[in-house]
Amino acid sequence: MSTARPATDRPGETTLDHLLTVLAAPAELLSDPDGQVRADGAQGLYVGDTRYLSRLELRVDGVEPHPAAASLDGAGRARFEGELPGVRVRRDRRVADRRAVEEITLHNVEDGPSRMRVTVHARSDLAATPVVKSGAPLTDVPPAVHGNEVHWARDEAAAVLTTAPTAVEIGTAGADAVLSWPVRLAPGERWTVRIVLTPSAAGPEDLRPAAALPWQRDERVFAGPNAELVRRSLADLDGLLLADPHEPADRFAAAGSPWFCTLFGRDSLWTARMLLPLSTELAGGTLRVLARRQGQLSDPRGEEERGKIIHEFRPGGLRAGGLDLPPRYYGTVDATPLWCCLLHDSWRAGLPDDEVVALLPNLEAALGWVRRTAGDDGFLGYRGSPGGGLANQGWKDSRGAVRWTDGAIADRPLALCEVQGYAYAAARGGAELLAAFDRPGSGEWRGWAERLATRFRASYWIDDPDGAYPAIALDGHGRAVTGPASNMAHLLTTGILTPDETDLVADRLARPDLDGGRGLRTLSSTSGGYDPLSYHRGSVWPHDTAIAVLGLACAGRHDVARSLGEGLVAAARDFADRLPELYAEIDGEAFSYPTACRPQAWAAAGAIAVVSYLDAGLLPAWASPDTAEQVPPQAATALRSAGAGVA
Repeated sequence: MSTARPATDRPGETTLDHLLTVLAAPAELLSDPDGQVRADGAQGLYVGDTRYLSRLELRVDGVEPHPAAASLDGAGRARFEGELPGVRVRRDRRVADRRAVEEITLHNVEDGPSRMRVTVHARSDLAATPVVKSGAPLTDVPPAVHGNEVHWARDEAAAVLTTAPTAVEIGTAGADAVLSWPVRLAPGERWTVRIVLTPSAAGPEDLRPAAALPWQRDERVFAGPNAELVRRSLADLDGLLLADPHEPADRFAAAGSPWFCTLFGRDSLWTARMLLPLSTELAGGTLRVLARRQGQLSDPRGEEERGKIIHEFRPGGLRAGGLDLPPRYYGTVDATPLWCCLLHDSWRAGLPDDEVVALLPNLEAALGWVRRTAGDDGFLGYRGSPGGGLANQGWKDSRGAVRWTDGAIADRPLALCEVQGYAYAAARGGAELLAAFDRPGSGEWRGWAERLATRFRASYWIDDPDGAYPAIALDGHGRAVTGPASNMAHLLTTGILTPDETDLVADRLARPDLDGGRGLRTLSSTSGGYDPLSYHRGSVWPHDTAIAVLGLACAGRHDVARSLGEGLVAAARDFADRLPELYAEIDGEAFSYPTACRPQAWAAAGAIAVVSYLDAGLLPAWASPDTAEQVPPQAATALRSAGAGVA
């Protein structure tokens, strides 16, 4: 893969594309590939939404070790090997329980004794993670030496660095704490220092480290030709697990490292949904964590509404990059129907009845929000935030993400095509749950869903010279926005399309302007707004590609499904099997998007889902909505064979 760093549509933001991440949520440590944590950009130790350490650099006699090798062990451990004349240097790094531990070992490989001075420079800015991301100027916190410890403190945030053995000299130099040890090694002798960085204690609302989940593994997937991609992805998902402070047994996947290492409704729901074949426990935990934060009242600033599922939870709020959000922010149009879909899918996959019953009031509240927002004869849409929130509130939430084929930005309010599919599936699945548990409203919701499908069929379809396809959205004037986009692929898993319409979508996705060979482009390369280095206008998002692959495969369009899936796997190799949040595909080569999170939960989950299909012919039942109601309730597994046509 080329090492050239492309420019993007987000100038000024802090880049991540060259960094190595070690994480055990909510803690994560980002460094250069040689292990040095340099006072540069995004590097450092984050816990929650605070960066507690921004520099940790090692020198021996004033010289940095020459890097020799680096390796990850799971998500939470790494080893860095380095060399100096006559000395080998090893750094064993571990992140766990909200802190970072590093052991630095020097090994004398000379025939005679060796004397040296080991020095570590440490620094902290205690900056808010979103402010680091924005690229805004930051102010370092002066270190304070208390005995054998280094302290940093600002407002309610604090960090302590300790070592064993204690540094012989501890001082300060500008913003740095400087620790040093004189070391004498006999031939073959080793010397080790242990460094521990501990942040301030978690607050009552801060998300907690989570216990591991018992994943259900299929050996055809975990021992197949793409096993390394699956192992890497599952290890990263383990590292991204978080627990609800109000009920630590309930676990969910944080969205991604480092910018989104918290609860995101849409991301956490899609991650749990794609991983249903491996765990109904993750799905149950995700559903309950979100249900506890379901909207209860009307709050314009946070865009909270009764029954609405939260978009993003940050205990300290979010004030950076033009956003000014309260701790609980509800600016999303799709998390609520997706929550309903996951509850139905989890029940079908074997989530215990008592857990489902406990969530039925939340289901009824969520469906009520969908209906109030869409109405009885409209579509589920959004106007965007009136204040410091998100202008676009589907999964393509960047400004200007929804454009006409000539590149003009579509006027809000917007009703995205995939959101209508989610609403249809939520109503159908909700109706089935209500009927199964003797709750009223089943027939009413079935009728509402069918009327929505009829309106969708009449309003969204476009037939242009490149073929027929559903518009990305209806704009504020009720017009179907022209220009092929990946959003249409999400409809394949919802049941809102007829078989003939499914084939039209498959044919459109197969064209080279959308399938460029490294996954599914978010926007056609023939559109005026196309830019592969943008966030949502031509880049490739692994989860988006995975949803398309699953829907196409369940529809029997293995030709297109395999092309997109194999392209995603090929791109994963360009990223050492650790797929980023998104990437650019240019001339058959994948480039990391500089600000993209890596790892990202739904990218990792999507990789596992795609490999499960490619290597074992396995698909989650929810991806085939036309057959979902033929599956007996409480099915023992959410997997089914993709059948004929799978190599």
